[in-house]
Amino acid sequence: MKPARIIVICVAAVAAIGLALVVRAMGSPSNSPTAVATAAAVPARPMAKVLVAAKDLQPGQRLTESDLAWKDWPVDEVNPAFITDGTTPIPAAEAAEGAAPAAAPPEGAVASVTRAATNLTTGGAKADYVGSVVREPILAGEPIVGRKIVRSGDSGYMAAYLEPGMRAMAIRVTVETAAGGFILPGDRVDVLLTRETNLGNMGTEEGERSKFASSTVMQNIKVLAIDQSTRAGDDEQAVVGATATLEVGPRDAEALALAKSEGELSLVLRSYADTGGPTGRVAPVVRQSSAIRVYRGGAPEVVVVQ
Repeated sequence: MKPARIIVICVAAVAAIGLALVVRAMGSPSNSPTAVATAAAVPARPMAKVLVAAKDLQPGQRLTESDLAWKDWPVDEVNPAFITDGTTPIPAAEAAEGAAPAAAPPEGAVASVTRAATNLTTGGAKADYVGSVVREPILAGEPIVGRKIVRSGDSGYMAAYLEPGMRAMAIRVTVETAAGGFILPGDRVDVLLTRETNLGNMGTEEGERSKFASSTVMQNIKVLAIDQSTRAGDDEQAVVGATATLEVGPRDAEALALAKSEGELSLVLRSYADTGGPTGRVAPVVRQSSAIRVYRGGAPEVVVVQ
């Protein structure tokens, strides 16, 4: 065999081997799309928005917007007692209530627009719990549940809202004795007592007229409620009620009860700038007084000397 033919055969063999390697290399990536498609076929775990504490909450604390937050939670782990935003159906809750499965919620941009419109008109599910009072300690990130909070209007709300060691006591009020109705829940007031004095009743025509004295018996007292309303509406400037519930200490409650029996009580609204002073009973002013009888023209007249 001629050398030239041998060289041609060798070149052809090398070319065939190279072509085989190229074809094999091009064919091997064909398995990758199959693996990717298989991985994509596994459905993502559905998540729901659960209302949780944004920080540690203590008993007696009143919830604000910053105390609450939404947290993603696997739908299959959501307890029926958890509070959700309602955008994702919870199968466990539906089964517990015996309700039919809810229709699939809108997705994508439609869901965002729907949620924004609902929050704009109703304040969202979170707004329903702002103003509630914590009944048991709640840790940061822990879901908010009904048994650990007391919402306004629920049974036991007033007892949870009271500061530790304080008491709630109601007194009768009118428009005239409650600053024209401009005293709202959360304001600070002084309590004035107006009572009748009978030192001048000694039988003369002038002495038979009733005489009255007025004094401050309580100062800087917090108003818990007007009638059964513990919170004034956003657009309310005045609330007219028949009773006002005040937050007082145990001994102050005794003094207030005594004052109620002695005469008429009036509430005096304090400025926001004057709410930082002492609170509670006002020490009575001790005055030494005596009554003497003076005869003028044969007619007796009683004069009070202080």
